[in-house]
Amino acid sequence: MFENPNISSDIINQNNKNSLTYFIETYGCQMNVADSELVSNELEKIGYINSNKIEQADLILLNTCSIREKAEETVHNRLDSLHYLKKNNPKLLIGVIGCMAQNLKNELLDSKPYIDIILGPDSYRKISEIVYNRNNKIDHIVDTKLSKYEVYDNMFPSRKSGVNAWVSIMRGCDKFCTFCIVPFTRGRERSRSIKSIVEEVNKAVGDGFVEITLLGQNVNSYRTPDGDFPVLLEKVAKIKGVKRIRYTSPHPRDINEDVLNVMKKYDNICKNIHLPLQSGSTKILKTMNRTYTKEEFLNLVRVIRDYLPNCSISTDIIVGFPGEDEFDFNETLDVVRKVKFDFSYMFKYSSRPGTKASHYTNQVDEKVKQERLEKLISLQNEIRLKVNKSKIGSIEKVLIEKNSKKSDLFWSGRTDGNIWTVIKKTDEKIKDVVDVLITDAKGVTLFGENLNNRGQIS
Repeated sequence: MFENPNISSDIINQNNKNSLTYFIETYGCQMNVADSELVSNELEKIGYINSNKIEQADLILLNTCSIREKAEETVHNRLDSLHYLKKNNPKLLIGVIGCMAQNLKNELLDSKPYIDIILGPDSYRKISEIVYNRNNKIDHIVDTKLSKYEVYDNMFPSRKSGVNAWVSIMRGCDKFCTFCIVPFTRGRERSRSIKSIVEEVNKAVGDGFVEITLLGQNVNSYRTPDGDFPVLLEKVAKIKGVKRIRYTSPHPRDINEDVLNVMKKYDNICKNIHLPLQSGSTKILKTMNRTYTKEEFLNLVRVIRDYLPNCSISTDIIVGFPGEDEFDFNETLDVVRKVKFDFSYMFKYSSRPGTKASHYTNQVDEKVKQERLEKLISLQNEIRLKVNKSKIGSIEKVLIEKNSKKSDLFWSGRTDGNIWTVIKKTDEKIKDVVDVLITDAKGVTLFGENLNNRGQIS
């Protein structure tokens, strides 16, 4: 609620009169994409219009990420490049929102005084009031207070037309991995109501979206009085018009047989699990506070494949974590060889101020980290190509999503297992799910032929 009950209409009248525009640039994870859509809707409710050109916007917001040092450097450089716009147009508002705003507010104010607004991830409900106040000459506005309760129930996103809708089901994280800044930038875990999520999914389907991705820092920690994550997953699967459901990211410690049973029961839940490994060394996993061992992780993979034999598994891996020696790194390579991940996001360890690991003294040399990363990437690329080639001759269900980068004569879409696949255009259209005979595999992409007579599966 606004302190002034008339402020909402005042904002709308002012903005409509001046035809104000906004531009949001989003960095980082899918959660930030969903948050940007949420902020867009709040701005449009008070009369702002989305601008496709940052140079022409009256309000520029950078939705930021702090998960790695490089992400922060990118935002700092972007802000420096935007300073000239502020010089040319003193009325322009520039704001930094999201995790970097939460984590580095003092540094931002000191080094970049031309920033007007700094908002943490729990402050978006106030953005209309804040923008109004800043337009009316109130000084720099900073609101980075973390909330124990804010999940943005009853606030819905403004999405561009497309195939997939990101739906945030919870916020925060209670795991406190020693390398991760998220619990400090997004706070503790709290879950949206099932009713609100179902309402948002129904709205997304009504707006033409056919794939739903449920989002959370740790989705399978979702808990409400009306049910936990498997209950929510089943309710979403039953919604008419939802052709596909994905979710990200779960924590290996919290995946259970209830989730796997629901995934097995419903054809529209993709048989694809993102399962962050981080390290294959039990010693390093303990130092990371991941709460599972190498053997427990491998056993979980076996359980998943027992329930869902064709389930694709992707992962996150960090190399060069403090204390990682050659034996530990080889343990990671061993897990990669045994699991044969369909896809991996692979990174060098990046120390984040404020995390426990940033105080560890046994840091790994940068050159060694780079060498290990290159070796891991080479192994994973080799494995992925073999996995993809093993699909030649099989039939995969592919959701058509867009024109192929290769040519407008081809479609590009993803399999149930989340592998990009290219097919020649016939009579199918975007949002159709078609049976595709896989004929080739190159790099990270499959190629195939549509086997459906009319393209669309009812």
